[in-house]
Amino acid sequence: MTTTVVKQEGPAAVTPAPTVGAHVRNYLSRVRGGDIGALPAVLGLVVLCTVFSIMRPTFLTAGNFANLFTQGAAVTLIAMGLVFVLLLGEIDLSAGFASGVCAAILANVATVLGYPWYVAALAAVATGVVIGTVLGFLVSKIGIPSFVVTLAGFLAFQGIVLLLIDQGSNIAVRDDVLIAIANRNLTPLLGWVLFAVAVAGYAAVQLNRYRSRAARGLVTDPMPVVLARIGAVALVLGIAVFILNQERSRNVLVTSLKGVPIVVPIIAVLLIFWTFVLQRTSYGRHVYAVGGNKEAARRAGINVDRIRISVFMICSGMAAVGGIVAASRANSVDPNTGGSNVLLYAVGAAVIGGTSLFGGKGRVLDAVLGGAVVAVIDNGMGLLGYSAGTKYVVTGVVLLLAASVDALSRRRSAATGTR
Repeated sequence: MTTTVVKQEGPAAVTPAPTVGAHVRNYLSRVRGGDIGALPAVLGLVVLCTVFSIMRPTFLTAGNFANLFTQGAAVTLIAMGLVFVLLLGEIDLSAGFASGVCAAILANVATVLGYPWYVAALAAVATGVVIGTVLGFLVSKIGIPSFVVTLAGFLAFQGIVLLLIDQGSNIAVRDDVLIAIANRNLTPLLGWVLFAVAVAGYAAVQLNRYRSRAARGLVTDPMPVVLARIGAVALVLGIAVFILNQERSRNVLVTSLKGVPIVVPIIAVLLIFWTFVLQRTSYGRHVYAVGGNKEAARRAGINVDRIRISVFMICSGMAAVGGIVAASRANSVDPNTGGSNVLLYAVGAAVIGGTSLFGGKGRVLDAVLGGAVVAVIDNGMGLLGYSAGTKYVVTGVVLLLAASVDALSRRRSAATGTR
Protein backbone atom coordinates (compact mmCIF):
# COMPACT_ATOMS: atom_id res chain seq x y z
CA MET A 1 0.00 0.00 0.00
CA THR A 2 1.46 3.28 -1.09
CA THR A 3 0.80 6.48 0.80
CA THR A 4 1.06 9.72 -1.09
CA VAL A 5 2.18 12.70 0.92
CA VAL A 6 1.04 16.04 -0.38
CA LYS A 7 3.49 18.79 0.47
CA GLN A 8 1.92 22.17 1.05
CA GLU A 9 4.01 24.95 -0.37
CA GLY A 10 3.88 28.64 0.35
CA PRO A 11 2.30 30.42 3.31
CA ALA A 12 -0.85 29.31 5.05
CA ALA A 13 -4.08 30.27 3.40
CA VAL A 14 -5.13 33.78 4.31
CA THR A 15 -8.71 34.43 5.25
CA PRO A 16 -10.00 37.02 2.83
CA ALA A 17 -11.37 40.25 4.24
CA PRO A 18 -15.16 40.52 3.99
CA THR A 19 -16.63 42.95 1.54
CA VAL A 20 -17.99 46.29 2.68
CA GLY A 21 -21.53 45.02 2.27
CA ALA A 22 -20.81 41.92 4.34
CA HIS A 23 -19.16 44.07 7.00
CA VAL A 24 -22.23 46.30 7.22
CA ARG A 25 -24.58 43.31 7.40
CA ASN A 26 -22.44 41.77 10.13
CA TYR A 27 -22.50 45.02 12.12
CA LEU A 28 -26.29 45.31 11.80
CA SER A 29 -26.60 41.69 12.90
CA ARG A 30 -24.55 42.44 16.02
CA VAL A 31 -26.71 45.45 16.79
CA ARG A 32 -29.88 43.39 16.45
CA GLY A 33 -28.27 40.81 18.73
CA GLY A 34 -27.82 43.41 21.47
CA ASP A 35 -24.20 44.46 20.84
CA ILE A 36 -24.91 48.17 20.40
CA GLY A 37 -21.79 49.58 22.04
CA ALA A 38 -21.69 53.38 22.11
CA LEU A 39 -24.24 53.77 19.32
CA PRO A 40 -26.98 55.28 21.56
CA ALA A 41 -24.53 57.84 22.98
CA VAL A 42 -23.32 58.88 19.54
CA LEU A 43 -26.85 59.17 18.17
CA GLY A 44 -27.95 61.05 21.29
CA LEU A 45 -25.04 63.45 20.94
CA VAL A 46 -25.92 64.16 17.31
CA VAL A 47 -29.59 64.72 18.11
CA LEU A 48 -28.89 66.96 21.10
CA CYS A 49 -26.38 69.11 19.20
CA THR A 50 -28.80 69.46 16.29
CA VAL A 51 -31.73 70.43 18.51
CA PHE A 52 -29.76 72.94 20.60
CA SER A 53 -28.13 74.52 17.56
CA ILE A 54 -31.57 75.05 15.99
CA MET A 55 -33.15 76.42 19.15
CA ARG A 56 -30.13 78.54 20.12
CA PRO A 57 -27.70 79.34 17.26
CA THR A 58 -25.07 80.53 19.75
CA PHE A 59 -24.67 76.90 20.82
CA LEU A 60 -22.34 76.24 17.87
CA THR A 61 -20.17 79.32 18.29
CA ALA A 62 -16.45 78.86 18.86
CA GLY A 63 -16.68 80.30 22.37
CA ASN A 64 -19.42 77.94 23.48
CA PHE A 65 -17.73 75.00 21.78
CA ALA A 66 -14.62 75.63 23.89
CA ASN A 67 -16.79 75.98 27.00
CA LEU A 68 -18.16 72.48 26.44
CA PHE A 69 -14.67 71.02 26.86
CA THR A 70 -13.78 72.96 29.99
CA GLN A 71 -17.21 72.46 31.60
CA GLY A 72 -17.20 68.70 31.11
CA ALA A 73 -13.50 67.98 31.67
CA ALA A 74 -13.56 67.20 35.40
CA VAL A 75 -16.65 64.99 35.13
CA THR A 76 -15.18 63.15 32.14
CA LEU A 77 -11.92 62.43 33.95
CA ILE A 78 -13.73 61.10 37.03
CA ALA A 79 -15.97 59.00 34.78
CA MET A 80 -12.87 57.42 33.18
CA GLY A 81 -11.91 56.02 36.56
CA LEU A 82 -15.45 54.92 37.31
CA VAL A 83 -15.45 52.81 34.14
CA PHE A 84 -12.88 50.47 35.75
CA VAL A 85 -15.04 50.00 38.85
CA LEU A 86 -18.21 49.52 36.83
CA LEU A 87 -16.48 46.88 34.68
CA LEU A 88 -16.36 44.73 37.81
CA GLY A 89 -20.02 45.35 38.57
CA GLU A 90 -19.07 47.52 41.55
CA ILE A 91 -19.85 51.19 42.29
CA ASP A 92 -17.93 54.07 43.85
CA LEU A 93 -20.24 56.67 45.36
CA SER A 94 -17.33 58.52 46.95
CA ALA A 95 -15.56 59.51 43.73
CA GLY A 96 -16.98 63.04 43.71
CA PHE A 97 -15.92 64.04 47.21
CA ALA A 98 -12.69 62.04 46.82
CA SER A 99 -11.85 64.48 44.04
CA GLY A 100 -12.69 67.29 46.47
CA VAL A 101 -10.32 65.90 49.10
CA CYS A 102 -7.53 65.62 46.54
CA ALA A 103 -8.21 69.15 45.29
CA ALA A 104 -7.99 70.41 48.87
CA ILE A 105 -4.65 68.64 49.28
CA LEU A 106 -3.48 70.27 46.04
CA ALA A 107 -4.46 73.75 47.23
CA ASN A 108 -2.91 73.30 50.66
CA VAL A 109 0.40 72.01 49.31
CA ALA A 110 0.65 74.60 46.52
CA THR A 111 -0.81 77.71 48.22
CA VAL A 112 -0.53 77.25 51.97
CA LEU A 113 2.77 75.35 52.06
CA GLY A 114 4.18 76.99 48.94
CA TYR A 115 5.50 73.88 47.18
CA PRO A 116 5.88 73.76 43.35
CA TRP A 117 2.89 72.75 41.24
CA TYR A 118 4.26 69.31 40.41
CA VAL A 119 4.71 68.45 44.09
CA ALA A 120 1.14 69.56 44.80
CA ALA A 121 -0.21 67.57 41.84
CA LEU A 122 1.69 64.43 42.88
CA ALA A 123 0.44 64.82 46.45
CA ALA A 124 -3.14 65.07 45.19
CA VAL A 125 -2.86 61.99 42.96
CA ALA A 126 -1.08 60.04 45.70
CA THR A 127 -3.92 60.91 48.07
CA GLY A 128 -6.39 59.57 45.54
CA VAL A 129 -4.46 56.32 45.17
CA VAL A 130 -4.36 55.87 48.95
CA ILE A 131 -8.11 56.48 49.17
CA GLY A 132 -8.72 53.91 46.45
CA THR A 133 -6.47 51.38 48.17
CA VAL A 134 -8.41 51.69 51.42
CA LEU A 135 -11.77 51.40 49.67
CA GLY A 136 -10.63 48.45 47.58
CA PHE A 137 -9.21 46.67 50.64
CA LEU A 138 -12.48 47.03 52.54
CA VAL A 139 -14.46 45.72 49.58
CA SER A 140 -12.21 42.83 48.55
CA LYS A 141 -10.57 41.69 51.78
CA ILE A 142 -13.19 42.54 54.43
CA GLY A 143 -16.13 41.77 52.16
CA ILE A 144 -18.18 44.93 52.72
CA PRO A 145 -20.36 45.74 49.68
CA SER A 146 -18.91 48.56 47.60
CA PHE A 147 -22.17 50.49 47.88
CA VAL A 148 -21.84 50.65 51.68
CA VAL A 149 -18.09 51.34 51.74
CA THR A 150 -18.24 54.15 49.21
CA LEU A 151 -21.41 55.61 50.72
CA ALA A 152 -19.50 55.87 54.00
CA GLY A 153 -16.67 57.48 52.06
CA PHE A 154 -19.12 59.89 50.45
CA LEU A 155 -20.14 61.11 53.90
CA ALA A 156 -16.68 61.07 55.48
CA PHE A 157 -14.90 62.85 52.62
CA GLN A 158 -17.32 65.77 52.87
CA GLY A 159 -16.11 66.27 56.42
CA ILE A 160 -12.47 65.88 55.43
CA VAL A 161 -12.85 68.60 52.77
CA LEU A 162 -14.27 70.95 55.41
CA LEU A 163 -11.40 70.17 57.76
CA LEU A 164 -8.78 70.70 55.07
CA ILE A 165 -10.14 74.10 54.06
CA ASP A 166 -10.81 75.34 57.59
CA GLN A 167 -14.54 74.77 58.00
CA GLY A 168 -16.08 76.48 55.02
CA SER A 169 -13.56 79.01 53.75
CA ASN A 170 -11.83 78.57 50.42
CA ILE A 171 -8.22 78.30 49.33
CA ALA A 172 -7.13 80.15 46.20
CA VAL A 173 -5.02 78.38 43.58
CA ARG A 174 -2.44 80.90 42.37
CA ASP A 175 0.15 78.77 40.58
CA ASP A 176 0.25 79.74 36.90
CA VAL A 177 0.74 76.16 35.69
CA LEU A 178 -2.20 74.84 37.70
CA ILE A 179 -4.42 77.70 36.56
CA ALA A 180 -3.43 77.11 32.94
CA ILE A 181 -4.73 73.52 32.95
CA ALA A 182 -8.38 74.54 32.59
CA ASN A 183 -8.09 78.21 31.65
CA ARG A 184 -5.42 78.48 28.96
CA ASN A 185 -5.19 77.36 25.35
CA LEU A 186 -2.58 75.95 23.01
CA THR A 187 -1.37 78.15 20.17
CA PRO A 188 -3.23 77.55 16.89
CA LEU A 189 -0.07 76.13 15.31
CA LEU A 190 0.44 73.67 18.16
CA GLY A 191 -3.20 72.67 17.86
CA TRP A 192 -2.68 71.70 14.21
CA VAL A 193 0.55 69.88 15.09
CA LEU A 194 -1.30 67.81 17.68
CA PHE A 195 -4.05 67.18 15.12
CA ALA A 196 -1.51 65.81 12.64
CA VAL A 197 0.13 63.65 15.30
CA ALA A 198 -3.24 62.30 16.48
CA VAL A 199 -4.46 61.43 12.99
CA ALA A 200 -1.12 59.90 11.98
CA GLY A 201 -1.02 57.86 15.18
CA TYR A 202 -4.58 56.63 14.76
CA ALA A 203 -3.94 55.75 11.11
CA ALA A 204 -0.77 53.85 12.05
CA VAL A 205 -2.62 51.83 14.70
CA GLN A 206 -5.50 50.98 12.35
CA LEU A 207 -3.28 50.05 9.41
CA ASN A 208 -0.90 48.04 11.59
CA ARG A 209 -3.84 46.15 13.07
CA TYR A 210 -5.12 45.40 9.55
CA ARG A 211 -1.68 44.24 8.40
CA SER A 212 -0.97 42.05 11.44
CA ARG A 213 -4.36 40.33 11.36
CA ALA A 214 -4.10 39.73 7.62
CA ALA A 215 -0.60 38.30 8.03
CA ARG A 216 -1.88 35.81 10.62
CA GLY A 217 -4.82 34.77 8.45
CA LEU A 218 -7.42 36.35 10.72
CA VAL A 219 -10.58 38.07 9.59
CA THR A 220 -10.04 41.79 9.09
CA ASP A 221 -12.24 44.75 8.38
CA PRO A 222 -12.31 45.68 4.68
CA MET A 223 -9.65 48.22 3.75
CA PRO A 224 -12.30 50.77 2.60
CA VAL A 225 -13.86 50.57 6.07
CA VAL A 226 -10.47 51.10 7.73
CA LEU A 227 -9.75 54.10 5.50
CA ALA A 228 -13.24 55.49 6.11
CA ARG A 229 -12.71 55.19 9.85
CA ILE A 230 -9.43 57.08 9.61
CA GLY A 231 -11.02 59.71 7.39
CA ALA A 232 -13.93 60.19 9.80
CA VAL A 233 -11.58 60.72 12.75
CA ALA A 234 -9.49 63.17 10.71
CA LEU A 235 -12.63 65.07 9.65
CA VAL A 236 -14.07 65.35 13.16
CA LEU A 237 -10.75 66.37 14.73
CA GLY A 238 -10.02 68.79 11.90
CA ILE A 239 -13.36 70.55 12.29
CA ALA A 240 -12.90 70.74 16.06
CA VAL A 241 -9.40 72.25 15.80
CA PHE A 242 -10.55 74.70 13.12
CA ILE A 243 -13.43 75.94 15.28
CA LEU A 244 -11.31 76.17 18.43
CA ASN A 245 -8.62 78.14 16.58
CA GLN A 246 -11.12 80.90 15.83
CA GLU A 247 -10.94 84.09 17.85
CA ARG A 248 -13.28 83.85 20.84
CA SER A 249 -12.45 87.08 22.65
CA ARG A 250 -15.07 89.82 22.69
CA ASN A 251 -12.35 92.47 22.86
CA VAL A 252 -9.37 91.47 20.73
CA LEU A 253 -7.58 94.72 21.57
CA VAL A 254 -7.40 93.70 25.23
CA THR A 255 -6.76 89.98 24.93
CA SER A 256 -6.77 87.23 22.33
CA LEU A 257 -8.59 84.00 23.06
CA LYS A 258 -8.14 81.20 20.57
CA GLY A 259 -6.69 77.72 20.35
CA VAL A 260 -7.43 74.27 21.71
CA PRO A 261 -7.92 74.29 25.52
CA ILE A 262 -4.95 72.70 27.30
CA VAL A 263 -7.25 70.29 29.11
CA VAL A 264 -8.21 68.64 25.80
CA PRO A 265 -4.82 66.98 25.09
CA ILE A 266 -4.66 66.00 28.77
CA ILE A 267 -7.93 64.09 28.38
CA ALA A 268 -6.75 62.65 25.06
CA VAL A 269 -3.49 61.34 26.52
CA LEU A 270 -5.29 59.71 29.46
CA LEU A 271 -7.89 58.24 27.10
CA ILE A 272 -5.16 56.66 24.95
CA PHE A 273 -3.24 55.40 27.97
CA TRP A 274 -6.17 53.77 29.77
CA THR A 275 -7.55 52.37 26.51
CA PHE A 276 -4.18 50.73 25.90
CA VAL A 277 -4.20 49.34 29.45
CA LEU A 278 -7.66 47.82 29.06
CA GLN A 279 -7.36 46.51 25.52
CA ARG A 280 -3.68 45.67 25.04
CA THR A 281 -2.43 44.35 28.38
CA SER A 282 -3.00 41.20 30.40
CA TYR A 283 -4.20 43.38 33.26
CA GLY A 284 -7.01 44.73 31.08
CA ARG A 285 -8.01 41.22 30.05
CA HIS A 286 -8.10 40.23 33.71
CA VAL A 287 -10.38 43.18 34.52
CA TYR A 288 -12.85 42.08 31.84
CA ALA A 289 -12.57 38.46 32.99
CA VAL A 290 -13.32 39.31 36.63
CA GLY A 291 -16.19 41.55 35.56
CA GLY A 292 -17.64 38.85 33.32
CA ASN A 293 -17.41 35.97 35.80
CA LYS A 294 -15.51 36.41 39.05
CA GLU A 295 -15.48 32.74 40.02
CA ALA A 296 -14.33 31.59 36.57
CA ALA A 297 -11.56 34.20 36.68
CA ARG A 298 -10.47 32.95 40.10
CA ARG A 299 -10.32 29.36 38.85
CA ALA A 300 -8.28 30.54 35.88
CA GLY A 301 -5.60 31.74 38.28
CA ILE A 302 -6.39 35.46 38.29
CA ASN A 303 -5.85 37.22 41.61
CA VAL A 304 -9.37 38.60 41.90
CA ASP A 305 -8.77 40.55 45.10
CA ARG A 306 -5.79 42.33 43.59
CA ILE A 307 -7.83 43.30 40.52
CA ARG A 308 -10.68 44.59 42.70
CA ILE A 309 -8.34 46.72 44.80
CA SER A 310 -6.57 48.06 41.72
CA VAL A 311 -9.73 49.33 40.02
CA PHE A 312 -10.64 51.36 43.09
CA MET A 313 -7.11 52.76 43.11
CA ILE A 314 -7.45 53.79 39.46
CA CYS A 315 -10.90 55.25 40.11
CA SER A 316 -9.78 57.42 43.02
CA GLY A 317 -6.56 58.33 41.21
CA MET A 318 -8.56 59.62 38.25
CA ALA A 319 -10.89 61.39 40.69
CA ALA A 320 -7.79 63.21 41.92
CA VAL A 321 -6.98 64.29 38.36
CA GLY A 322 -10.56 65.48 37.98
CA GLY A 323 -10.21 67.41 41.25
CA ILE A 324 -7.07 69.11 39.96
CA VAL A 325 -8.91 70.22 36.81
CA ALA A 326 -11.90 71.43 38.86
CA ALA A 327 -9.62 73.44 41.16
CA SER A 328 -7.87 74.90 38.12
CA ARG A 329 -11.13 75.95 36.49
CA ALA A 330 -12.44 77.61 39.68
CA ASN A 331 -9.01 79.02 40.65
CA SER A 332 -9.81 77.83 44.17
CA VAL A 333 -11.08 75.00 46.35
CA ASP A 334 -14.20 75.38 48.49
CA PRO A 335 -16.62 73.06 50.36
CA ASN A 336 -18.55 72.40 47.13
CA THR A 337 -15.55 71.12 45.18
CA GLY A 338 -16.38 67.55 44.17
CA GLY A 339 -19.88 67.84 45.59
CA SER A 340 -23.23 68.92 44.19
CA ASN A 341 -23.86 67.00 40.95
CA VAL A 342 -20.28 65.89 40.22
CA LEU A 343 -20.71 62.25 41.23
CA LEU A 344 -24.13 61.94 39.60
CA TYR A 345 -22.85 63.39 36.34
CA ALA A 346 -19.72 61.20 36.40
CA VAL A 347 -21.65 57.97 36.92
CA GLY A 348 -24.18 59.13 34.37
CA ALA A 349 -21.42 59.88 31.86
CA ALA A 350 -19.97 56.36 32.12
CA VAL A 351 -23.35 54.65 31.82
CA ILE A 352 -24.72 56.93 29.10
CA GLY A 353 -21.55 56.33 27.10
CA GLY A 354 -22.19 52.57 27.07
CA THR A 355 -20.51 51.05 30.14
CA SER A 356 -22.70 48.38 31.68
CA LEU A 357 -23.84 48.62 35.29
CA PHE A 358 -23.77 44.82 35.38
CA GLY A 359 -20.04 44.55 34.76
CA GLY A 360 -17.91 43.05 32.01
CA LYS A 361 -18.75 45.55 29.26
CA GLY A 362 -17.39 49.03 28.71
CA ARG A 363 -14.53 51.16 27.42
CA VAL A 364 -12.76 54.28 28.61
CA LEU A 365 -14.08 55.99 25.47
CA ASP A 366 -17.56 55.56 26.93
CA ALA A 367 -16.69 58.09 29.64
CA VAL A 368 -15.67 60.65 27.02
CA LEU A 369 -18.80 60.16 24.91
CA GLY A 370 -21.07 60.15 27.95
CA GLY A 371 -19.28 63.18 29.38
CA ALA A 372 -19.92 64.98 26.11
CA VAL A 373 -23.64 64.12 26.29
CA VAL A 374 -23.88 65.39 29.89
CA ALA A 375 -21.95 68.57 29.03
CA VAL A 376 -24.15 69.24 26.00
CA ILE A 377 -27.35 68.80 28.03
CA ASP A 378 -26.10 71.05 30.83
CA ASN A 379 -24.73 73.69 28.48
CA GLY A 380 -27.56 73.68 25.96
CA MET A 381 -30.33 73.87 28.52
CA GLY A 382 -28.44 76.64 30.29
CA LEU A 383 -28.35 78.63 27.06
CA LEU A 384 -32.09 78.08 26.67
CA GLY A 385 -32.67 79.47 30.17
CA TYR A 386 -33.93 76.31 31.86
CA SER A 387 -33.56 76.01 35.62
CA ALA A 388 -31.17 73.68 37.41
CA GLY A 389 -34.14 71.51 38.40
CA THR A 390 -35.09 70.96 34.78
CA LYS A 391 -31.50 70.07 33.91
CA TYR A 392 -31.43 67.44 36.64
CA VAL A 393 -34.72 65.94 35.48
CA VAL A 394 -33.59 65.72 31.84
CA THR A 395 -30.19 64.30 32.77
CA GLY A 396 -31.86 61.75 35.05
CA VAL A 397 -34.23 60.68 32.28
CA VAL A 398 -31.30 60.29 29.87
CA LEU A 399 -29.44 58.19 32.45
CA LEU A 400 -32.51 56.01 33.02
CA LEU A 401 -32.87 55.51 29.25
CA ALA A 402 -29.20 54.54 28.99
CA ALA A 403 -29.55 52.02 31.83
CA SER A 404 -32.72 50.64 30.21
CA VAL A 405 -30.96 50.24 26.87
CA ASP A 406 -28.11 48.44 28.65
CA ALA A 407 -30.51 46.04 30.39
CA LEU A 408 -32.49 45.36 27.22
CA SER A 409 -29.35 44.83 25.14
CA ARG A 410 -28.02 42.33 27.69
CA ARG A 411 -31.32 40.49 27.64
CA ARG A 412 -31.24 40.45 23.85
CA SER A 413 -27.64 39.21 23.84
CA ALA A 414 -28.54 36.39 26.24
CA ALA A 415 -31.55 35.43 24.12
CA THR A 416 -29.54 35.30 20.90
CA GLY A 417 -26.52 33.65 22.51
CA THR A 418 -24.12 36.43 21.49
CA ARG A 419 -23.00 37.29 25.00
